[in-house]
This record gives sequence, structure tokens and C-alpha cells, in this order.
Amino acid sequence: MFQQTAPKTTFASALNIAELIYHSVVHNIRKTHGNAMMSILRNMLQAAVFVMMFFLMFSILGMRSAALRGDFLLYIMSGIFLFMTHTKTLGAVAGAEGPSSPMMKHAPMNTIIAISAAALSTLYIQILSLFAILFIYHAAWTPITIDQPIAAFGMLLLAWFTGIAIGMVFLALKPWFPTFVGIMTTVYQRANMIASGKMFVANTMPSFMIAMFDWNPLFHCIDQSRGFVFINYAPRNSNIDYPFWFGVVFLMLGLMGEFYTRRHVSLSWNAKR
Repeated sequence: MFQQTAPKTTFASALNIAELIYHSVVHNIRKTHGNAMMSILRNMLQAAVFVMMFFLMFSILGMRSAALRGDFLLYIMSGIFLFMTHTKTLGAVAGAEGPSSPMMKHAPMNTIIAISAAALSTLYIQILSLFAILFIYHAAWTPITIDQPIAAFGMLLLAWFTGIAIGMVFLALKPWFPTFVGIMTTVYQRANMIASGKMFVANTMPSFMIAMFDWNPLFHCIDQSRGFVFINYAPRNSNIDYPFWFGVVFLMLGLMGEFYTRRHVSLSWNAKR
């Protein structure tokens, strides 16, 4: 009764891992609220508040004329949704269950399942919020048109991927420097309020300002997504290759660091903290 049956085939192992990830995703979604629907509605409300806050700020400061030709709220959403997906994924992955977590004492559980569940649960909630808000705006206010919706959605996935990659590096460092990683995670998320470039049109920025933003993969994702959303915008100061290879490099560094940490971490490290 207390034995864990090991799958006998590769396909059975894949199904077993998929089932574990599914249950972990459900656990993560319900973590913030006992009712899964209320947990999703909270995130949708947060996204809607972000959009309205930036809409009012742009209107009060008279910055609407600096935006792209096209739907102004769609311009704001193209930055807000990618920003929230990136930063929330980074926070979820960096805060995933580590190798010394009590959950890892259960035989089928491992850190890769915990990390995958943290990333997928965030993506699920963000995509659901995105489609719900866009549908309500399209149906209740004004019809919207997205020039290349598949490519624009691909930029959302790229922002999610880079969030996973950076979060993996923070997760690998967390057992060694927990206070430092906690501070740096918060600083990076707050800095992206400006450094992501979601409030600016990259083509209109001077070169000295571009140098301040183009290190950030999220800046490239947001600018490229606006090129796919709006038919009359062609991004010149960003590209798709940089965030992709940035994510690949940081993901590999994070996986190597997590593997090394998993082999050396001990519960006794937290005894003195």
C-alpha cells in the first residue's frame, strides 16, 4: 500500500510526470484562494487595474499623442500583458519548491515538476486573463483588430520563456544567498516597470535611451509584439533573436546551477537563518 509503483515504459513515465505536473498546477492556482475561479478573477482584476491606471496616467500627462496610430488601449495592453507574464513567471519560478522543501520527501515529486508547475500555472492564468479582457473590451466597447495575432501571441510566450530562464538562475542561487536573491528578484520586477519599455515607443526613442533599455529581453519582446499587433508599426530598435538566445543561455545556466545546488543543499542550512 505504501510502495510507489515505477512506470515500466517511457510513455507511462511521461504520463506519470504529466499527471504530477497537472496536479501541481492546480495546487498552485488554488494557492492564493480556496476557490480556483476567484484566484483567476483576482489576476484578471489586477491586469484590468494596471491597464486603467496606465490609461489614466497617459491621458492626464497628455502622452496619448506619443503612442502608435491605432487603438490606444490595445497599445497599453500589448505592454502590460507581456510585462505581467514575464515578471509573474519569474517570481513563480524563483519561489518554486526547492530541493530541501518538505514536498520533495514524497517519492514521485522532484524539483523539475515543481518548476514546470509554477511556470505553467502562471502562463495559464495570464492567457485566460488576456483573452477574457480582450473579449470584454472587443464586445462591450469597440471591435479590435490585431494584424498578426499568432506572432503577437508568440511574443507573449517568448516573454514567458525569458521569465522562466531568469527565474531559474534566481532559484539556483536562492539556497546559497536567500536574502540577496529575494531582494534582487523584487528589484528586477520593480525595475521592469520602466526598463521593459512598455510606456515608450522604441522607434521614437533617441539612441542614448535605447542603450539603457536594449539589454532587457522584455523590451525586445514588447516592441516586437507591437510590430505584430499594429499594421503601421515596424520595430527598428529590437529583434526576436536576442530574447530567445538570452533565454536559452540563462535557462542552461539555471539548470546547471539547480543541478549543482540540488546535490549539495541541506536542511541544516536554514537552521541558522
